[in-house]
Amino acid sequence: MRIFGLRKNTMQEELKHNGLYSRSRQALLLLACFLLITFLASFCLGRYGVPLDELIKIILSKLFPIEQSWTSQMETVVFNIRLPRILMACLVGCCLSVAGVSYQGVFQNPMAAPDILGASSGAAFGAALAILNSASNRMITVSAFIFSLITVCIVYFIGQRAPGHRVVNLILAGIMVSSLFSAGTSYIKLVADPTNQLPEITYWLMGSLSGTRMSSIGFVIIPMLLGLIPLFLLRWQLNVLTLGDDEARTMGINTNLLRFVIIICSTLITAASVSVSGMIGWVGLVIPHLCRKIVGGNYKYLMPATIIVGATFLLIVDNFSRNLMATEIPIGILTAFIGAPFFIYLITRKEKML
Repeated sequence: MRIFGLRKNTMQEELKHNGLYSRSRQALLLLACFLLITFLASFCLGRYGVPLDELIKIILSKLFPIEQSWTSQMETVVFNIRLPRILMACLVGCCLSVAGVSYQGVFQNPMAAPDILGASSGAAFGAALAILNSASNRMITVSAFIFSLITVCIVYFIGQRAPGHRVVNLILAGIMVSSLFSAGTSYIKLVADPTNQLPEITYWLMGSLSGTRMSSIGFVIIPMLLGLIPLFLLRWQLNVLTLGDDEARTMGINTNLLRFVIIICSTLITAASVSVSGMIGWVGLVIPHLCRKIVGGNYKYLMPATIIVGATFLLIVDNFSRNLMATEIPIGILTAFIGAPFFIYLITRKEKML
């Protein structure tokens, strides 16, 4: 009788397990459909209206011979202005979200965010320094990207040299180095020309996707893919790493090497995102927690959900940014206004969404 009881419990657990994964797959499908709808709707939103039927014809005209019923201005708006910005919003949103969920798994800290190692502070310093020297837009992006990587390298070097727990050392080093680069940015703002340079630095720090072109996507797509693909492939090892280093080592995982690879990849996508979008907060903190409510904590489903929801979230916020008022609202302001109250709601909600 005891054997039958154990077998019954095992079958019940297996059915519950399969049911949970089935719901997770369904949730991913629904989220992907919602992203597709948001992606297409974003082309129609703006001061220059593009009807949905004309939008579909414009897109299909690149694949099939279709009689032109739209104006050349519509086609220019769709392909030269809105397409690069929409793609960039999706890329930045998914990268910041993936970096956040990866850091949370590596550091076993639910408050970890993409800027935990100072990548955003380093990028801000690099961009401000480039603006102070009257650099071009491309050089501002390059400077932000390079200083973001330099900052994390310094943090990792300090964390490895300091005695004690390495994870804690990395977090503390990130706080200290981030503070130093923030002070450097403040000094640059102090000595910058208040007529031209200071407003440009301030606007960059607030985050924006305005002025995005396909050349900007071409600059960041390679480092983004170099970071996203390994993180996606290592998502099952992140599951083991969240159990602790001792449990991961018993399963044959080199925790130090795995943590190093994840930090490098997360830093790469964070640096690439911040270099082209400026300081956009809360995305990498809020989206992983929202996705855990939807699909659970298994990185097999959590990572794809984070990619989809992160892209959708920033795309929606960017639509509000460019359509809510006559003048464009910096996207970093909106993510803070939306992210902070929503995060409070998530952490105070007792019921699970599963």
